Amino acid sequence: MKDELILRPIAYIRSDFKEKFGIPRQSGRAPSLTAEIVFCPEYRNDDCLREIEGFSHLWLLFDFSLSHRDTFSPTVRPPRLGGNKRVGVFASRSPFRPNPIGLSCVRLVRVEKRETDGNVLIVSGADLLDGTPILDIKPYLPHADCKPDATGGYADEHINDRLTVVFSDKLLDWIPKDKQTGLIECLADDPRPSYQDDPSRVYGMRFDAYEIKFTVEKGVLTVTDVKHI
Repeated sequence: MKDELILRPIAYIRSDFKEKFGIPRQSGRAPSLTAEIVFCPEYRNDDCLREIEGFSHLWLLFDFSLSHRDTFSPTVRPPRLGGNKRVGVFASRSPFRPNPIGLSCVRLVRVEKRETDGNVLIVSGADLLDGTPILDIKPYLPHADCKPDATGGYADEHINDRLTVVFSDKLLDWIPKDKQTGLIECLADDPRPSYQDDPSRVYGMRFDAYEIKFTVEKGVLTVTDVKHI
């Protein structure tokens, strides 16, 4: 008989990412964007967050809620390898896992007390879809979690991949000023699947309440249109 482990969300995240396309491939790639972690009512106890403001960064364990599957594959195709090469699922951060649990490191900006939601964590650098269930939160410990001699395998090949973003002032003015830098960081991270490289193709990315249209050619991403949804 298989043992079952039941996990319940302790919180949910509110972010500008309304769909999977366009979310940075790792946390910290868009450090200027902030998100909010709103706790479920039973965890809105001030004691749960006692001393948390002494930590600059937090680990978020979360549910890949849109990636639940009944089947399991021992290999996956990382997007940054062009979607053609397979690696072991445990040698990847793919959301398609035996247990769809994700791990993300974010910076704690502040704890904000609100009348309706209780204590809310304001964090930056999150790579989570809006509404993602948070399963646990743990402090990041620099002396334990940071390994200067660590190697990143095939992921190291693309660690510095960035696009040049061309975003006219006229179109950028559509975006609230406090979100502009974060949006440009997301676009520079290249939202496209690695196997797509058609300069004539127009891509659409949902960000906050806006749809961003863009093209990519020779390492330059050009925003062609912005619409309020």
